[in-house]
Amino acid sequence: MASTVLPASTSTGPETGLVESLAALSRALVGITTRSLASLDVDLTLSQYRAIVVLASQGPLRTVDLAAALHVHPSTATRTCDRLVRRGLVARHHGEADRRVSWLGLTASGKELVGEVMRRRTEQIRELVRSPETTAAANLAELVEALVVAAGEPTERQWWQQWERCTEEAVGAGGC
Repeated sequence: MASTVLPASTSTGPETGLVESLAALSRALVGITTRSLASLDVDLTLSQYRAIVVLASQGPLRTVDLAAALHVHPSTATRTCDRLVRRGLVARHHGEADRRVSWLGLTASGKELVGEVMRRRTEQIRELVRSPETTAAANLAELVEALVVAAGEPTERQWWQQWERCTEEAVGAGGC
């Protein structure tokens, strides 16, 4: 098997270091969000959390508009919001002018949850920025990579190397 440490679509241009660092940072930020949700002991998927974040930032939306903002099919947004309504985080309201149209908005509990997760995420990011790994960064790509390392995540290159090892092990020994 030929070594493909990075995906085939990866370029070798001057932006490569920054792109790889940002990809690794995105994994770190997802991890921070996941830990923030877990620390609140809420049973919420990242997709559901993203829906309430969009509702918090864009205000009440029609289901079709929420689906467009989430880049999902309207039926997916409907199912997601059905679950969020049952949890008391989202409320549906029918329009005054057209009762066929329902609007989705956060409840007080939904707003409180988004706010608390955001506060916890911000504090964790603040800790990363203040960490010793970030003080020596000379440029943006190095700073982003230092944030990744401070978050305990592998760099993009390390991640793909591990992915390749897992792929090889999965073929040979039943998994990673």
